[in-house]
Amino acid sequence: MAATPPWLTPVTLQGTTVTLRPLQPADRDALLLAASDGELWKLWFTSVPSADTIDAYLSKAFADRDAGVSLPFTVVDNATGEVVGSTRLCNADVVNHRVEIGYTWYAKRCQRTATNTECKLLLLTHAFENRDAIAVEFRTNWHNHASRQAIARLGAKQDGVLRNHQKMPNGGYRDTVVFSILNHEWPSVKQALSSRLL
Repeated sequence: MAATPPWLTPVTLQGTTVTLRPLQPADRDALLLAASDGELWKLWFTSVPSADTIDAYLSKAFADRDAGVSLPFTVVDNATGEVVGSTRLCNADVVNHRVEIGYTWYAKRCQRTATNTECKLLLLTHAFENRDAIAVEFRTNWHNHASRQAIARLGAKQDGVLRNHQKMPNGGYRDTVVFSILNHEWPSVKQALSSRLL
């Protein structure tokens, strides 16, 4: 009897502006170059890799992928072929078909452009229409107001706040804001996201 394939399997998702392709070890230097646009690792409430943390960042991404709970992507600008960021389907609950979109960051020049909208449209379409997800979560630091606003603009609803949820590198604790989109909400969210890309 053949083994059941993992719920999350590597896939390339291509849009008009960007392509999400499986993260590869060879992307290391290109990711660092993208993160240097805005020195994104200096934002204390994010987990953007720096030269000091890139190897641990990639090791974690590949370990979670191999465990079947994460699908890490490299974000590529279609017009230039340049790597402009990274994102993941992560923390998958395989039994209940729930997954989170996280670890998302883009070079500063791509922020507040069509990049994020199309990335989220591609990931949500894959989760709901190809993986039959019942819910897709988004989580962010309480202090990351830009991220919270961007998630709300996608059409996600805030579920609550997990207080003292994760230990931070500085020894403090992060309060995590949890948002979600449910499968029955997806058609209207998809229509709204698609209209923003016209």
